[in-house]
Amino acid sequence: MTPPEHKASAERRGRIVRGIWAACLLLAGLNHARTLLQHGVLWDYHGVGGVSAAYWSSLTVIDPLIAVLLLVRPRIGVPAALLVISTNVAHNLAVTTRRLPEGALFGYVASSPQLLSQIAFLIFVVVTWRWARIATISCSRAT
Repeated sequence: MTPPEHKASAERRGRIVRGIWAACLLLAGLNHARTLLQHGVLWDYHGVGGVSAAYWSSLTVIDPLIAVLLLVRPRIGVPAALLVISTNVAHNLAVTTRRLPEGALFGYVASSPQLLSQIAFLIFVVVTWRWARIATISCSRAT
């Protein structure tokens, strides 16, 4: 492959990866919106505390915003996506750990489609980070 073809291939791969990330974040934002419509904006998520409830509710706006940034401002959207999915998984695991009996986390996570999908998305983001980032660097040089 000649250098221009290689660059075009890398950029195409980066756009595809960012598109998949954006689609996942849009679906996550819709899921958060569904939760708020079902339970109300001030729902306490079964008593998790105000900070956790505010964080989860804020993802109704943050997830779709990052999805848009991935498409229109990938230099900002790519690190923002990694940040939001990392903090979301860490936060969800921390809250879950506090609420379960000792030693029950693995079994709970293994039976939770929501947590499994978030962890899978985090792994996908980490694995494809380089492709999205390389394309982001080339996008920023073009503008």
